Amino acid sequence: MIADNVRSVRDTIRETAVRSGRNPSEITIVAVTKNHSVHEIDQAIEAGIMHFGENRVQEAMGKISSVIGSAVWHMVGHLQSNKGKQAAILFDWVDSVDSIKITDVLSNWSQKARKTLKVLIQVNITGEQTKSGILPCEVKNLVTYAMSRKGLDVCGLMTIGSFGVSPDVTRAEFSKMRNLFDTLRADNQVGSRMGILSMGMSDDYHIAVEQGATMVRIGTAIFGPRI
Repeated sequence: MIADNVRSVRDTIRETAVRSGRNPSEITIVAVTKNHSVHEIDQAIEAGIMHFGENRVQEAMGKISSVIGSAVWHMVGHLQSNKGKQAAILFDWVDSVDSIKITDVLSNWSQKARKTLKVLIQVNITGEQTKSGILPCEVKNLVTYAMSRKGLDVCGLMTIGSFGVSPDVTRAEFSKMRNLFDTLRADNQVGSRMGILSMGMSDDYHIAVEQGATMVRIGTAIFGPRI
């Protein structure tokens, strides 16, 4: 079933990308494994998925050391500073950097671990108080600061669209995010390193691809509902 689901997601991405004048190979799938087993992750690896995302450090600890195949691991949930050490050691990417404090923690621990941690800056594009992420007007300052810290490779931006809204609302949010991303990429100070725009999940990844996402985070559409 997982292999069939992966094939279906890839087909949707390919069709949407081609229809939007994009190259499907530009788009990376991050399979979100929250509440899913190592066995299911191994099936996804066999189906060709390379990137996996976890929401919690504790849950990731057992999974990362247990999967059979090789994988690239992303921390996709909100990260508290007291989990920064474990996150910097466990993960290849942290996709949810949203403050100077967590930037400093990850920089310090990645240097101690003698590794370079890829990070994305999380943007609250919807303005909802319940969502993590910095406001669009704060993005350049945090990107510039994170790029100045050793041990970090700032690769781009991430956002989460509103839940339970119409496709038109989602499309407008992702379009706003794409415009912010393009503005940063055009900036001589930071633009050369900003290659990743991560947005879109199981319910709206087709809209995200249409609006320029280069990375999508897919859980339910690959693994089925969480138990």
